[in-house]
This record gives sequence, structure tokens and C-alpha cells, in this order.
Amino acid sequence: MHRRTLLTTLAATTLFPHGPLAAQSDVVRMRDLYNKDFSFSDLALGHAGQRITVSGFMAPPLKAESSFFVLTKRPMAVCPFCEPGTTWPRDILAIYARRTVDVIPFNLSIHVTGTLELGDYTDPELGFYSAVRIRAATYARA
Repeated sequence: MHRRTLLTTLAATTLFPHGPLAAQSDVVRMRDLYNKDFSFSDLALGHAGQRITVSGFMAPPLKAESSFFVLTKRPMAVCPFCEPGTTWPRDILAIYARRTVDVIPFNLSIHVTGTLELGDYTDPELGFYSAVRIRAATYARA
């Protein structure tokens, strides 16, 4: 095997463990996690406790130097939780990253990969309530 082939194969299997095409086809949209009545979808229930990849936009962080951020369906220039009078988005996902968050500009689409958790949870440090979370997350521009 040539060195270039080996490096390409290693990169592809590390970045996209289910194959290079899986990178796009296995990305979950936030709306796919809920039914119309806001109950959890079969997809969400079937993937609870498993690693998934979700697409969206990083909302401006609630706190500097944190491993927490909120993924939104649409770009949000202002933190929806920090500005009085700002409408909270309906489609959000709490993200708990593996490391301190390096902020990505609000208007760039990202993919977040981590373990899907379902059920009520209030963050003891931030007081942020979530019904759905991604834990041990990594993220990158889409």
C-alpha cells in the first residue's frame, strides 16, 4: 500500500467511521428528533445513548470559556437567552463539548457529533434546562 493511500484511508475512517459518504447521509436535522406534538421521534428514541451527528448553527455562547453551547436551526447573531425581549428559538439543542468551546461565527453551518441524551435535565452550573442534549461532543464547520 502506498503511503498516500494509507493516509487517505486512515483520515477517512477516522473522520467518517461509517465511510466517506456517511458524512452527509448520516447527518440528523434537529426537526428529525421530534414529532409534530414535540414528543421524541422514533429516530431519537432509537438513537438515545448512541453517537449521532446533527447539523445547525452555534448560538453565541452563554458563558466565556465553557464547554457548553446551544445549537440552533437558524443562525442567531444575538444570544437568545441573554437579550431581553428576544424570542427564544423553538429548535435548539444543548451541546456539551469535550473541550472548551472555540466559537464559530454564528452564520456558519456546523456538524456536531456526540452521544444523544433524552430526558429532563437542568445544568447545575448554568441553570439551563434541556430535554435533549449531545454529550462528549466534537464539532466542525459543515
